[in-house]
Amino acid sequence: MADKLRYAIVALAAAASAVGSAEAFVLLAGRQPALRAAIAESRERTAAPAASVQGGAVMKASDGHFCAEGEVNDGPRVRFLVDTGATAVALTPADAERLGIDLKGLKYGYSVVTAGGRTRAASVKLASITVGGARLENVDAVVIEKGLDASLLGMSYLGRLSSFQATRQALFLRP
Repeated sequence: MADKLRYAIVALAAAASAVGSAEAFVLLAGRQPALRAAIAESRERTAAPAASVQGGAVMKASDGHFCAEGEVNDGPRVRFLVDTGATAVALTPADAERLGIDLKGLKYGYSVVTAGGRTRAASVKLASITVGGARLENVDAVVIEKGLDASLLGMSYLGRLSSFQATRQALFLRP
């Protein structure tokens, strides 16, 4: 139990760090008229379809991030931001709900701090995640109650692959 708690806290700290960096940029950009347009464009890209997956490779999106749609629990697709700095797969409440996870039934036993302030998180186990043909079963994840803009494909998935390699254009996942 202590290992699960430690694992969840580290994962949430990584997610909070990623969100905090983005929030700092937004706060600074809000003060600079020239950067407001860049923020609006970035938000449009975030809402855009994920970068394509071709032949097992996740192609880099125009914003420089690796984003991929993954099939979760042999059903719904989730748009993930690939984040090697995140210890675990982290789900937004909206994505968790689409996966059939009962948000009210979760035990939000972990307190975390995100850029939006203090929030809670709950540990969950996903039956499977498949991205670019690389399928893993029984993947540990967390649901962040609030403050996470996009679900993260973290190391609880990536670290279990036989390998993954990033190039300038693509991320190659090998089960």
